[in-house]
Order: sequence, then structure tokens, then C-alpha cells
Amino acid sequence: MKKVLILGAGLVSKPMVEYLLERNYEIRIASPMKERADDMIRNNPNGSSIDWSMDDQETLKKMISEYDITVSLLPYRFHSEVAGLCIRYKKPLVTTSYVQPAMKLLDEAAKKAGIILLNEVGLDPGVDHMSAMKVIDKIHANGGKVEEFYSLCGALPAPESADNPLGYKFSWSPKGVVLASRNSALYLKKGRRIYIEPSDLFKDTFIYNFPGIGELEVYPNRDSISYSEIYHIPEVSTMYRGTLRYKGWCETLDAMKGLNMLDDTPNNYSGMRFCDFLAERAGTGVPNLRKDIAVKLSIREDSAAMKGLDWLGFFSNEMMNCNETTPFEITSDRMISLMALGNSERDVVAMQHIFLASYPGGKKEVIKSSLLGFGSTQTNTAIARTVALPAAIAVKMIIEKKIGLTGVYRPVVPEIYNPVLNELATLGIEMKEEWGLPESEMIF
Repeated sequence: MKKVLILGAGLVSKPMVEYLLERNYEIRIASPMKERADDMIRNNPNGSSIDWSMDDQETLKKMISEYDITVSLLPYRFHSEVAGLCIRYKKPLVTTSYVQPAMKLLDEAAKKAGIILLNEVGLDPGVDHMSAMKVIDKIHANGGKVEEFYSLCGALPAPESADNPLGYKFSWSPKGVVLASRNSALYLKKGRRIYIEPSDLFKDTFIYNFPGIGELEVYPNRDSISYSEIYHIPEVSTMYRGTLRYKGWCETLDAMKGLNMLDDTPNNYSGMRFCDFLAERAGTGVPNLRKDIAVKLSIREDSAAMKGLDWLGFFSNEMMNCNETTPFEITSDRMISLMALGNSERDVVAMQHIFLASYPGGKKEVIKSSLLGFGSTQTNTAIARTVALPAAIAVKMIIEKKIGLTGVYRPVVPEIYNPVLNELATLGIEMKEEWGLPESEMIF
């Protein structure tokens, strides 16, 4: 029986555990959240768990050496360290996180060890890569070029559950969601490189009407330009990767950034109320806090951002019960405490690729590739399924030696993306492609 080591028992782990146990793999979940891990295993005799954290390096070495493959669902900063141990013991690794510079440096060592370090095989990154490359490779095979490419993705509460002023609830890595709001962005539009400072991330938005959901806001997602190389489309003149949100999120997060509420500088906040914290961040007094905040941010007192801050309780007299901490921790912890997806609520994953392709002779067409999937906290959320199942399928393929690649990889080659996408379709996760659309179907 093949043995799989899963590091982490976070919000997206459960569908992977179920998938692997159903296929009679032996799994061990190593996590400080042992009780959650045990809930996922449900007394299956092929599953076990251990109370473990990255501080315990000796146990990690032992586990990696004893298992056939390791899946790291840990925070991204630990992946390269885990990968180094996988190389030492010649065991493959799967992650759902972006390839970090330290991971890239392990490519030659992984090849020498004869193993694959497969990253970015979740949803975004993951399904986005695989579904995009499927279309791009077909365009190229038909002699065409990709002139423009937009890739939009969002993990959201279902419309009926988007019932707070921010239009958002956390269904995955809550700290990661808030941390991502501090990123800068870089994209290519009609041949022009556009760089967005972190402070302006939520000012650079547009509206997209997503079929089945309605109007969503889009803001840029990290460095889009690098994907022209990753996707082998040097000919592209527009390369844009964006994040989808309901209205309310961007305005409120922009206000938080304008008030330095996501800052990492530690301070002593003992004895302070939330209104004291907000006044300290804004450099104002408490008595006219609402008016002062609106003036400072040049927004109306009845704006979406003010409603969001109010709903989160930042104007309230409630005690924070904090000591030495950072504004980021105060703000993110407050959001997480009030914005969890409820026990009977649904979530939705929305993904949209839009390509403008041109061919010899002057023909042009727009191609759309779309995914809209709903999930529930009572079974598995949509985000958990779409992150965990691609990785679980990849684990199975590696164990069964259906992937013969070695080195550091993303799932952008047919040997990986075709079988993963094919199996995902049997599990109800499938991109719907539309070819031959007119140019008027492009975003801009």
C-alpha cells in the first residue's frame, strides 16, 4: 500500500484526505490541529494523524523518509524547506502554492534526486494554469497567436451568503486572504506595462458581469506579465490576471490601507477600544471619528467603506483586549472573527479566461473558458474541492508513475494538465469552453 504524508490540516485539506482514503492509500496528516485531522479521517483504518509543527524537524525528517510522497499544505514560506528534505530522501513533493525563488533554486537538485517538486496544482494557481494551457496549446497547434488574455478568479460566498457590507466571507486561509491585499501588481495592457503600487491595488478596478452571479469587481493579481513566459505566449500584448470580489470589498480594503490598518509595526494596544485604535491609525480624535475618517479618506460618510468599517465594529467602544501586537493582526483577527462562512452556508468558485486569438489570413476569434462551482460547509466547500482535488489527482498520478518528470514544475505541460483536467471533469469540476466568439466579447 502506497503511503502519503500530508503536512497541514487547514480548511482545504478534507477533500484530498477523502479522495486518497477512498482509493486505499495510507495517509498520515501531520498538523498541530490534530482534532481537525482526526475529523477528516473519520476512523478510517488507513488514516492516522500526529500532533506536529515545523519546529519538530526530527519527526519531519523521519516522516518524509518513510512515506512515498509528501503533500505540503503548510504556509508557503515552509515549502522550500520541506522540498529540501524531500530531495535528501528522494521523495516527490506536491504543493498548491506559488513557486517561490527558493523553490526554483532546487530544480537541478530535484532532477539529480530523480523526483518532481510539483507546485501550483490547486485552483488559483492550478486549475487556472491547466485550463489556460489547454486552450493556448490548441491555439498554437492551429497556427494561431494569443493577442490578449484575461484570467479572472474568485473564491466567494454564494450570492445569498454575501450578506455583509464587504460582500465576503472566509472559506480558506483567512490570513492569506488579508495578506494578499498588501501585494503590488504588474500587468500588460495593449503592449503597455502597468505597475500598481500596493497602496493603489484596490483603486485599479473594473466591473465584470459573471454569468450566474452578476456584477463583480476585478482588481489585479500580483505579477501577470511573468505568465507570458510561463504560458509560452511571448506574442501577447495584453496579459492580465485578476481577482473577483463582490462590491464592498475593494472599497473597504482600500480604506484600511489608507488608514495603515494593515501595517506590521508592533505597538502596545492594551486598554484600547476599537474606536481608539481607528483614531490612532487615522491620527484623529475619537469624538468626531466618523467625520474625520471620511474627510481623511475623501469619501462620503455613507460610503461602502465606512459601512464596512462600521459593521466590523471599528467605530465601537468595544474593548480590543490586546497587548503588544500589530495593526495587521488586530484588523485581520477582527475580520476573521466576524466573516467566517457559516455552518449552513454555500460558497462559490468563479473562474473566467478570455482569449483573443489571431490566425494567418487575418481571422480572429474570442475564446472563453469558464468555471462556476458551488459548495457547502455541510459537505465540502467549492474552494476546498477545487484546491485539494487537483493536488490529490496529481499525487495519485505521481505514485502510479504516470508523471515521469523530474525537477521543479507547475502543471503547464500536457503530461500533467490533460489527465488532471480529465479526472476533475468526472468529479464535477470542469471548465466550459466557447470558441469562435466575436471580438466584441473581449473585456475592453
